[in-house]
Amino acid sequence: MAKGQNVHVVPNGNNWQVKPEGGRPVSNHRTQGAAETAAKPIARQNQAEVVIHRPNGQIRDKDSFGNDPNPPKDKKH
Repeated sequence: MAKGQNVHVVPNGNNWQVKPEGGRPVSNHRTQGAAETAAKPIARQNQAEVVIHRPNGQIRDKDSFGNDPNPPKDKKH
């Protein structure tokens, strides 16, 4: 996986997958939370974002682990 390549948490039937942007799935999980937990270390290692999707495929949330030169104030953590 390339540095800066975003990691997506996407629905796959009744399960959730962790997929690098434009790549093949890295892992499958029973819950969205488990997939999100698995995606974060991958994004941290590649200095990328975790993009979390809703069951209908829309983007629900993003969490950045990259080097943003002008980071916004984090209101979630």
